[in-house]
Amino acid sequence: AFSLDNPAIVASITLAKNRFSYEPIIAYGFDLKPWIIDNWIRYKLIVKPVFELRTGFNPSSYFSQYALSDEYVLYCQRFFVFELAGMYRFSPSNSLSLLCWNDRGQETGSMKGLYFGLFWDKSGIYIGKKIQLDMNIHLYYINYTGNNDGLFISPKISSCVGRLPFSLFLQLNQAIQSNITPFPKLKSNIGISYNF
Repeated sequence: AFSLDNPAIVASITLAKNRFSYEPIIAYGFDLKPWIIDNWIRYKLIVKPVFELRTGFNPSSYFSQYALSDEYVLYCQRFFVFELAGMYRFSPSNSLSLLCWNDRGQETGSMKGLYFGLFWDKSGIYIGKKIQLDMNIHLYYINYTGNNDGLFISPKISSCVGRLPFSLFLQLNQAIQSNITPFPKLKSNIGISYNF
């Protein structure tokens, strides 16, 4: 839902043991300039067959460019993100999650605020015997400093064939209500995922 507005390469991995996990995410633009580096450290407080509650901490970095008269300057902002998230499973392939993040920008003038997300995920929808569809709908509200508030919806659908490790996806992001100026336009992301 957070867009670079240009093509990007995003890599993520999950390393888990018992209730702890480390989930780094690295995102670069096609120009090989960094965009986002996340370092999620999570702990599952409650683990039940149908319900999970976790907490997390993410020391992250966000990179942006500023144009000077004859060059570009790459600027890094550091954020500390605190998470509380719960997930209820209706079935192994159907779940509903509620997330809350508290973002604390560390540089002077960087944004601080809250993110609330409701995330419905449905996987394993088959068309014929080989084509699998997964879809989710993400409804989220942000309340950040500098009049960066709003309610957004972001549906996503992905498709893969058989046991191939590749999948295609389409994600949309639309503001429902926001005081961001100018009002955020509809954004779309088309991509290829490789799972290993």
